[in-house]
Amino acid sequence: MAENGFGSVGEYIASFPADVRPVLEAVRDAILGAVPGAGEAISYGIAAITLDGAPLVYFAGWKRHVSLYPVPAGDADFERRLEPYRSAKSTLKFPLGQPLPADLIAEVARRHAEARGGR
Repeated sequence: MAENGFGSVGEYIASFPADVRPVLEAVRDAILGAVPGAGEAISYGIAAITLDGAPLVYFAGWKRHVSLYPVPAGDADFERRLEPYRSAKSTLKFPLGQPLPADLIAEVARRHAEARGGR
């Protein structure tokens, strides 16, 4: 059993209310779709997408938003796209009830994977 009793990312997602689960699933799908061969784990009590066994990006559900961590560095255009969601230097918050920028989430994951070795 993993931290906080979650044995898998699926169990983590299932622990949320019905209105939050589809958002978490969409975040998960965007990341996994962007990084072929990625895996999943529970780390620090939240969902982690892994690459070659090491955490690549984390996502978490909260009462009013879903967060994604960490945020990679990027050019000015990428930074402009991140700005509406930036909560801290390395955190993005996506408010529940608003459209989820799946393409931006996928790009965050791809940039992390590329920084690990050009995937």
